[in-house]
Amino acid sequence: MNHCFMYQGGFERNFLNLKPGTTTFEGTDGTAHQVPAWPAGADGVCIGYMEKAGKKFCAVRVVHGKTEVVLKDEVVLDAARHMGHGKRFDAAPTLVDDDGVVIMLLEDIIRKNAGQGDVLMPIRQLLKVPAKPLKM
Repeated sequence: MNHCFMYQGGFERNFLNLKPGTTTFEGTDGTAHQVPAWPAGADGVCIGYMEKAGKKFCAVRVVHGKTEVVLKDEVVLDAARHMGHGKRFDAAPTLVDDDGVVIMLLEDIIRKNAGQGDVLMPIRQLLKVPAKPLKM
């Protein structure tokens, strides 16, 4: 399964206005930029992320099929932990085929966004590795 990470704009300018279905973000130049469609090869979980000041990248959106969840609380991404060896943030979407690292990310997201667990957990359960009880 190919999961995807894709840039959704600068955090400070865009997070408060992010809603399900949002297709644009405000760039540092003050103009609207189109969020590209998820790549055709991304058949797993798609993670939209924004960049905070200081080069911190944060998950802000989780998409799987017709389910889209805009997170109430962003989750700072650690490339090695959440994307896997050799993967990095890029202007182009980043495909990741490691279910284990995406499971770890989803579990971190659920811990920080416990109130959204009812919509996030079914996405988590679609992946191969059985869920462990989450400590909140």
